[in-house]
Amino acid sequence: MASLSVKPGQRFTVPDWQNNSLLISTDAEQQRFNSHHIRQEGRALRNETGNQARWDEHNSRTCLKDRIGSVDRWRKALAKCLTDIDLEIDALTKVKEAAENALQAKNLCLDVAIECLTFRESRRDIDVVRDPVEEELLREVKVIEKTKKELQKRVDDAFKQLCLLKEARQQLSCDHRHKVETLELDQQCMSFNPTSGNISFKVNPTRIPDGTTALHEWEQNSKCNKDRAEAEMRASTDLRGAITLTIAQTNNELDAQRIATEFALRKRMRDMEGALSELRWQEQNTLDEIAEMEEEIRQLEEDIRKRTLDLKVAHTRLETRTYRPHIELCRDQAQYGLTDEVQQLEGIIRALQQKRTESQDALDALYRQLHRIQTDIGYKTNSLQLDNKCMDTRKKLVVPVEKFDPEVDAVSRTRNLPRNSQLEL
Repeated sequence: MASLSVKPGQRFTVPDWQNNSLLISTDAEQQRFNSHHIRQEGRALRNETGNQARWDEHNSRTCLKDRIGSVDRWRKALAKCLTDIDLEIDALTKVKEAAENALQAKNLCLDVAIECLTFRESRRDIDVVRDPVEEELLREVKVIEKTKKELQKRVDDAFKQLCLLKEARQQLSCDHRHKVETLELDQQCMSFNPTSGNISFKVNPTRIPDGTTALHEWEQNSKCNKDRAEAEMRASTDLRGAITLTIAQTNNELDAQRIATEFALRKRMRDMEGALSELRWQEQNTLDEIAEMEEEIRQLEEDIRKRTLDLKVAHTRLETRTYRPHIELCRDQAQYGLTDEVQQLEGIIRALQQKRTESQDALDALYRQLHRIQTDIGYKTNSLQLDNKCMDTRKKLVVPVEKFDPEVDAVSRTRNLPRNSQLEL
């Protein structure tokens, strides 16, 4: 007699089996919901941080453009001032030479007057008289000596004014050279982008370098240099006028030389079957969610990489600007903008890294859930195969399983090329 074979081990009830399937489905849906929630948060964070990073970079670039424009305007103003002061030095030198020539010419007049007086000393007896001729000759000698003193004073004043003009020009030239260097550095900063080969992290790029000046100090320094040069040029122009007038007056008084001097000045002003089918559906959806989460993690890592490159750009710009010379090393709007950008990018990267960690944890949970689903699918697949064998034995129950960019003109004060006048002491 055949006996009933019973497989040893624990036996579960149908409700247990159904509850197990329901629990797996519920857990899978909850995991997908959590994953979807995290993915949406990650997508929103990527959008927000991406927009913030782009805006910060745009703001920094705008500040750099404005700064370049401001420095360039001062550079042009100083260049024009340098041109004008070179012209003024040339003009004053020529006027000084004219005064020296006029002074030298007075010697002949004095010699002639003295000679005339000497000749008249040869008079004899009653003719040795103080007549109008002698009085005019004595007056001429006094006038000549007076004009010589005036001309000598003008020559001395011109020499002192040339020294002041040279000193002002030296300060202008130094300031102009520093602004040219600053423009090159800021334009180099403008050229930096995430694909630049020379960007890198810097040590404490947001530090305030020694010697940093405030923006108003920078502007005041350039304004003082320009104002001083303009003041010296005005004084020089006035002096040239006085010298020319003195020469003209002395020449008119002595009828020895006439000099006509004209003056003119110009200015310019100027940058994201049944339980088996459900499990497969859950598996597929979980696989899809895993794929989306993996893509999301790749996107987060790509955003981290991009923001890291942006941070390298900002670090490099800050570090590069620390080499601005002297008074140019000021805390301008570009410096504040780059510092804010570094702080924003560091916060963005931390947020992205945190979200990547959360996403990776969610991905790990999805893989664990996928393993649980696939394990249960294996169990159910094996159960289905066993049921098929039973069907083949008893010849019944078919269970379908489906799945669904010179010359100086004394009047116009213009020239072809600037040149340096050397002051001889």
